[in-house]
This record gives sequence, C-alpha cells and structure tokens, in this order.
Amino acid sequence: MARRALITGITGQDGSYLAEHLLEQGYQVWGLVRGQANPRKSRISRLVHDLRFIEGDLLDQSSLIGAIDRAQPDEVYNLGAISYVPMSWQQAELTGEVTGLGVLRMLEAIRTVSGVSSQGRSASSGTIRFYQASSSEMFGKVVETPQSETTTFHPRSPYGVAKAYGHYITCNYRESFGMYAVSGILFNHESPRRGMEFVTRKISHTVAKIKLGMATELKLGNLDARRDWGFAGDYVGAMHLMLQQDEPTDYVVGTGIMHSVRDAVRIAFDAVGLDWHDYVVVDKEFVRPAEVETLCADPSRARRELGWQPRLKFEELMTMMVESDLAQLTRAQKYDELSPHADW
Repeated sequence: MARRALITGITGQDGSYLAEHLLEQGYQVWGLVRGQANPRKSRISRLVHDLRFIEGDLLDQSSLIGAIDRAQPDEVYNLGAISYVPMSWQQAELTGEVTGLGVLRMLEAIRTVSGVSSQGRSASSGTIRFYQASSSEMFGKVVETPQSETTTFHPRSPYGVAKAYGHYITCNYRESFGMYAVSGILFNHESPRRGMEFVTRKISHTVAKIKLGMATELKLGNLDARRDWGFAGDYVGAMHLMLQQDEPTDYVVGTGIMHSVRDAVRIAFDAVGLDWHDYVVVDKEFVRPAEVETLCADPSRARRELGWQPRLKFEELMTMMVESDLAQLTRAQKYDELSPHADW
C-alpha cells in the first residue's frame, strides 16, 4: 500500500518540488488548500491529476483535524507560511498567526487524530511523522559563522520570530509527547518557480525583460547582503530524508557557500551578455528595517547522517532562472503578436 503524505503550502515553490519528489517515490500525495484556491492555476497545475486535495487553513484548528483525519497521512510536511520577509513587517500579526501558531495548530491536529495523550503516545496510536519548514532567518543577527543546529537564534523580522516559535514548538511536542517531529533549518533556496517578490527571481525576471527590451533598469536594495543560496529542487530531497530516519532530529540544510546580491546580479547579466553596471539602481525603498547581513550554513550533519548534498551550483542556478524567464517572456511575446486585437 502506498505511503501517504500531506503537504501544506503545496502550491508554493517548495510544495511543488516536494510533491513531484514524493510522487516519484510512489507516495499518494495530498495537498492542503484554502477556500477558493485553484491548484490548476498554480505551480502544480501539471500534477493535479496525480494529487488529492483537501480544504484546510492554518488559522482554523478544526479544519486541520478534519484534514488529518480524512487523509490519514504517514507524513505531514508543513510548508505553508507567509514567507516573504518584507511582507511580515506589513502584516506582522498575521505572520505570527500563520507562520508561528499555524505550526502549533497542525501539531495539535496530529496529536488529536493520533490519540497522543498529555502523558505521551498511546500504545494504539498512529505514527504520523511531522516535518516543519524552519528557516535560516531565525539566526538573524548571527553570533557565529557558519550556522549549525546548535547556533543561537537572533531573528531580525516578524517572519524570523514566527519561524523560531514554530521551530521551538515542534521541538517541544517531540520532547513532551514523544511525537516524531523534526525541523529542517533551510537556508535560502531558489528556482524558476520562486515568487517574483524574492530578490533572486526579481533579478532573473528583470534581466530577461531588459534583454528583450521590455525594461531599462533593475532597482535593488542592499547589494552587499550575503546569503547561502541553493536550488529548491535539491532541498526537498533533504526534507524527505529527515522523515526516514530512525530517530527524529533537526538538520541545517544549505550549501555552506555564500554569495552576495551583487554576485547574483553579475551572474544574471553575464548570462545574457550585458554589463550590470549599466542597468542596476540602488533604491533605499528595498532596504529592510533590520537587515540580516550574513547567513551561511554548516550542513555537515545533513551530509554525514542523511547522505544529502546539493547538486546545482549557484552560478548554474542563476543562469537557469534567467534562461527560464527568457523562455517564458519570449513565449508571451509571441502569443501577444499572434493574438487578434479587437478595435473597440
């Protein structure tokens, strides 16, 4: 009988790659979707016939209990969140409710359906395994570099604070109730499926538009901010591996190599044969209230215990993203040229 997995945030970047990965592993994959969300108009549109969907909301405890009860998953991957850091400053309370307390609600739903009492797991209860998507933003104002599983958190945004809550409550349920619950502390991971609001995709998409004559400049904030960037398609493999271990353990996932926003810009413009100095404008509007300057992973535990390591290098990733955006924009241009225009 096929193993079952339930994914929150299945229409997002990570959710789409994870769904693909689990389907390839022979899983029956369920996706939690909210209200009027239409998976057919999302990143997983081509997978909808292979997936099962169930309505639920990280703000609604009863809906999560119902989803767990109906799907009867072996594994739950909680990827749902308000994940754009600047937006967390504009909607701080909502970020806390979804990205932080949403984790608690999902853990409680699993505990309720599995029959785990306040004294721990009952002999007849299920063995649902839970993965929480933690974030390198929890490290924030870093106290050491690189950052490992034992590095102290000092988040610098409502998003980072909410993720830290989700991380600790996952650990608390593991220790208090004996639940198989783990957190993957993932560093920045990108792809052609990344939302346009994120800096790497903003860069790749705008560079493609400039190359095609559809834009003349790229506005950015702090070019010196440095991150450990990897490919999202690689990172979902680590998520899955974490739930296959004998004992639940948290892992840092990253490449261990930092690049600056300036590096990302240079690589992207090089991919289309242009000099970035001619097009990039620094705009203070895009500088965070409390900047996180340097994030770099120490993924040695994940490599040693999970046998996981990233495949795609950052230069290859940025080039792939630019080429993907070029292809999409070119197709859109051709469609517009072929479409009849009514004269109203």
